[in-house]
Amino acid sequence: MRAVIPVAGFGTRLRPHTYTIPKVLLNVAGKPILAHILDRLVAEGISAVTIVVGHMGDQVEQFVRTRYSTLDAAFIEQTEPLGLGHAIWCARHTFGDEPIFIILGDTIFDLDIAALLNAPSNAIGVKRVEDPRRFGVVEVSDGLITRLIEKPQHPPSNLAIVGIYLIRHTQCLVDCLDRLIANRVQTRGEFQLTDALQCMVERGEQLIAFPIEGWYDCGKPETLLETNRYLLDREMQTVAPPSDSIVLPPSYVAPTAILERSIVGPYATIGDGAIVRDSRIQNSIIGTSAIVTAALLNDSLVGNNAIVSGSFHQLNVGDSSQINYA
Repeated sequence: MRAVIPVAGFGTRLRPHTYTIPKVLLNVAGKPILAHILDRLVAEGISAVTIVVGHMGDQVEQFVRTRYSTLDAAFIEQTEPLGLGHAIWCARHTFGDEPIFIILGDTIFDLDIAALLNAPSNAIGVKRVEDPRRFGVVEVSDGLITRLIEKPQHPPSNLAIVGIYLIRHTQCLVDCLDRLIANRVQTRGEFQLTDALQCMVERGEQLIAFPIEGWYDCGKPETLLETNRYLLDREMQTVAPPSDSIVLPPSYVAPTAILERSIVGPYATIGDGAIVRDSRIQNSIIGTSAIVTAALLNDSLVGNNAIVSGSFHQLNVGDSSQINYA
């Protein structure tokens, strides 16, 4: 089975960080978002992946080829942001008739992947949400999906599509995507995977609704920090700090990071080569080679190579920036 991972989005809600690095390479709980996903797939025995890239896709390819050199990895460029359905259509030549496991590249899931991959038919991950208007929504009867609608103003249910799809009959999906592209059938200006899946239902394909409870978005600063907290809790990071500093668990401090006279945590991630001096950091992510001095940070994101000095409480600082407070 091949995994297909679309990562071509611009990550506009995470600017300024995504001006210089793709969203899927942002550090969460000690490693990039994409690494959390790939590690889970490799652990389940999936050795072939197609990654659909866009802006700064060369960084994604270099990371995967360097860190996951044993993977059978294909990289497909989506040259225009025309939607998730278009992204999968661009990758169609890499998977042929084999079953595929589609997983969005900016979301962390807590699920039994093996159970999903053993589903007897096509399966779509769903979760009950308070406001389903922001998502694709499904109607279900006896466990089977009878209708799919993309971001409806009047949702027929509160079962949202959460970005995980097992497609066993890939040729049917490709045929439906071909139909959307050829006839310029768009919803909200994009070719939607939801519309292609609805086409599959209309052709008699069975789509199982697979419930997923753990679903963690990495699309904006507050949800990125929430995901960081979840992963640190799950992985129970332990750190041996220097004698003049304190690390409150759960936290992650890279082996090459330097802590001096500081209190870090709980829920702090300190990247490779970062330096934290005379500071208090909690519920924050400090990027690679960043320097934080004499600062009080909470609910903050500090980018790679950024320099922060002074008494602050909440920051969202991009890569290679410098902020001093006198």
